[in-house]
Amino acid sequence: MSNKRSNSFRRAILQGSRQLKGCSLRDEVGLGLSQRLVRHVAYETLPREVDRKWYFDSYTYCPPPWFILAITIAEVAVFMYYGLQLDRLVLQVSSPSFLKSPLPYHPQLRAQAWRYLSYIFMHTGIEHLSLNMAMQLLVGVPLEMVHGALRIGLVYVCGVLAGSLAVSVTDMTAPVVGSSGGVYALVSAHLANVVMNWSGMKCQFKLFRMAMALVCMSVEFGRAVWLRFYPPAFPPCPNPSFVAHLGGVVVGLTLGVVVLQNYEQRLQEQSLFWIFFCVYTLFVLCAVFWNIFAYSLLDVRLPPPP
Repeated sequence: MSNKRSNSFRRAILQGSRQLKGCSLRDEVGLGLSQRLVRHVAYETLPREVDRKWYFDSYTYCPPPWFILAITIAEVAVFMYYGLQLDRLVLQVSSPSFLKSPLPYHPQLRAQAWRYLSYIFMHTGIEHLSLNMAMQLLVGVPLEMVHGALRIGLVYVCGVLAGSLAVSVTDMTAPVVGSSGGVYALVSAHLANVVMNWSGMKCQFKLFRMAMALVCMSVEFGRAVWLRFYPPAFPPCPNPSFVAHLGGVVVGLTLGVVVLQNYEQRLQEQSLFWIFFCVYTLFVLCAVFWNIFAYSLLDVRLPPPP
């Protein structure tokens, strides 16, 4: 039986929540370290006390937040492998062999469909990787503990795919690397959820922490914009595009917000989820047709293959 709550069940819970323990979850004493962590995550991500109590009582660490951890370990491992192979950790993108990997998206190789997702495992340098991994772990792990790997994986992968497709449509000559599409989808969805439920969110220093998250996102986005327009090390191939960040933000502010707003409810019962999912699917289909036909119709001059 599914553990997702229907709308009718949710209404019953909301009406009967006053019959639960009268004290706030913050007033619980005698909690172990793991229970305090779960309580902390509940206040970080959930705006309603009844949902926080539900989560606190039902969470068992089984399964653990494996998706974000597995993606992060894989990205760090791939970065270290290419760091040793290219003999550099800073600005790996300046190496002539960087784009020869089978992982990055390259406009000349856009027929290789796996590159629209696999580009997340390559990063331009340790400065790029560090910012992405910090945001991915600090935001992604708590969100996955609350919403589960399936939902957070959906938002992350949709952000990744939207990022590469957005580049292929708007910045047609540029390659793409980095996990920023998925990271920005998660962070944008979380920040929007906090703003939309400002009075209900009880996390400490929320204004300061939101400001710090926005600063980190701005620094990373600014670095990407600077790198895109910096003279490339090996012209005529330009440096990687920054548009994937924007694709991730759009996914986070639409599909991601709906997922985070409906904790423990069946998404298939939410009309807004289907609206955004259909719009996203339409965008993917249009982008696929664009990649098939537009490059030749517009006679785009692409850089040579790596």
